[in-house]
Amino acid sequence: MALSPRTSGFVGLRERSLVWVRGARWRWMRRAIALPLAGGLSLSGSGLGKTAEPWDRALPAETKRLVTECAVSQLVAQSVEAEAFLENPNPALAGHPAPLFSSIGDTLTALLLAAPFPQIHPQARLGRVPVLMYHDVLPRKEVFFDVTPAEFEAHLQAIQQHGLTPISLDQLVTHLATGAPLPPRPVLLSFDDGYLGHYKYVYPLLKRYGYPGVFAIYTGKVERNYGRPGLTWAQLREMAADPLVAIAAHSVTHPPNLADLDDHELRWEVTESKRILEEKLGVSVKHFVYPEGNYDERVKAAVRRAGYRSALTMSNQVDRFANESDDLLSINRLGQSKLSLAIAQADGGAPLPPLGKTFNFSAPVRKRQVALEGVPLTLISGGRPTTVHADSRYQVPDIIANTPAIAAVDGGFFSMKQLDSNTMIGPVYSQNTGQFVPGNTWDIAKIVGRPLVLVGPQSVQFVPFDPQQHNTLAGIRKVMPDVSDAFVAGAWLVKDGKGRSPASFRDLFGFDVPRHRAFWGIDQAGQPVVGVSKNRVDSVTLGELLSRTGLREVVMLDSGASASLAYGQESLVDYTPRPVPHVVALFPPADVRLATSCGARPVATVESGCNGRDRCLDALIAAVPGVQLSDRFSVRK
Repeated sequence: MALSPRTSGFVGLRERSLVWVRGARWRWMRRAIALPLAGGLSLSGSGLGKTAEPWDRALPAETKRLVTECAVSQLVAQSVEAEAFLENPNPALAGHPAPLFSSIGDTLTALLLAAPFPQIHPQARLGRVPVLMYHDVLPRKEVFFDVTPAEFEAHLQAIQQHGLTPISLDQLVTHLATGAPLPPRPVLLSFDDGYLGHYKYVYPLLKRYGYPGVFAIYTGKVERNYGRPGLTWAQLREMAADPLVAIAAHSVTHPPNLADLDDHELRWEVTESKRILEEKLGVSVKHFVYPEGNYDERVKAAVRRAGYRSALTMSNQVDRFANESDDLLSINRLGQSKLSLAIAQADGGAPLPPLGKTFNFSAPVRKRQVALEGVPLTLISGGRPTTVHADSRYQVPDIIANTPAIAAVDGGFFSMKQLDSNTMIGPVYSQNTGQFVPGNTWDIAKIVGRPLVLVGPQSVQFVPFDPQQHNTLAGIRKVMPDVSDAFVAGAWLVKDGKGRSPASFRDLFGFDVPRHRAFWGIDQAGQPVVGVSKNRVDSVTLGELLSRTGLREVVMLDSGASASLAYGQESLVDYTPRPVPHVVALFPPADVRLATSCGARPVATVESGCNGRDRCLDALIAAVPGVQLSDRFSVRK
């Protein structure tokens, strides 16, 4: 399926022209931008969803009126209204959750690149969004998972004190569908079953703190005391009218396992609960919560057919963040007792890459801690990748001490013959020396097929090393003409977003032995990433874990006693590693600023310390140099 310039609304484009939208035309753009992007969006045939909102049918006629003009400055002027809308898309939400997108360029990028429903966008795997699940809140506990009002307020205070950002369920679903980053350290609060305590204690505290929450209601409990008092319809209507509150369906009768029902009963539970809630409350119910977290593929299919855009589940066996979910119809939650885990690891994800580009070297450098299957990982992403080839062997912080590097990891494998040697295994080419050093004949015969890492100003390539082609500077320039750094890594840990099999490591010594491991690669947002495992782990397991964190391509660096990671002058490993002669470093980002002269194609220039992606639509107009703007909106699937 192709998204053409006509279906995306940009028509009649001329060479050297930029798109701008006059005055009232923005109202249609604003409506398109404001849509939740999962399951219910149809942007005039863009393929981002199946169900069109009623007003969406008017989009084609309106968008055909979009016109073309010349200057970027005119485009900037016309974008002011849309930017104002993005800052507060719904006046009723003033003071409530911040908008997901910081620029109209980000918004259109997300629209064009949203994953097919109900898939989770690969870039969303870079985030770690905890969805905390609460049941009843009452003055005196009756079961272990009850929470008192004082305990619940203590949770809200902890969220506030540790800088977490409570978000709405719509924000989470949009993030998972598009990969767009959430506010820093996000958390979603959810409350199951519709207890009276949700109105008496939870809702007043949410209003006091200004925090959104989602309430899962099974309609059979409303105005009934099944063991404990339930909410009344009047209380639910008051809550549903507040922009802080989202209402989700939780079935009609709360059966322990929807999978045990026959088709007729299942359909009734998921569709009738939605109908009743919408009729009684006058709101759209877009989300479902599985009773007791139980479902199977048949249940998911019924929920999808009923028109829900997401479904929440739970597990008593494993703790998983929302980004680790299988899809939007099985979003994972954490029990409220896991608040400390949420505080420790909450992460809103990475910035969107510029539209049409697979690499992003303009994002800020950030450090994060991730723990998967008992293996703590330290990951540092963003900035511009480069290498430093030292004149001898040093600790990693010492190698980058007099450079602009923000972070670095020990690099390629090196010769052990002399303690002060900087001789590498295979060819090496680094910006700091500007010299290409070929690998010696004995070594290169043993590393055929291992990843040759090629770094350029705007891209990275990992190609199988071929001594006949890649042991000269001219040879590697045939692969990447603007190459600035090159070296041979140990093995692929992740390739095309998937961990590697044991057979792929071939004769690499010790790949299956638990060791401290160092690695670097590119994530799904196109950012460079360096990191280490804080515990010992084998290469196959590490690759599987890194693929789950949203990494697209990862190679193993010198590991074991050499594994070392530095953030500034701080070592991030708990031991004194072996000195090394080579590092992969992250330098401060260089961002793109566009020339604004009329009558000429925009020129991208490097400017340090700025964020060109937040300037109007530069992510669109600078996406692919030399390609007409109309061509940049063709997305093949």
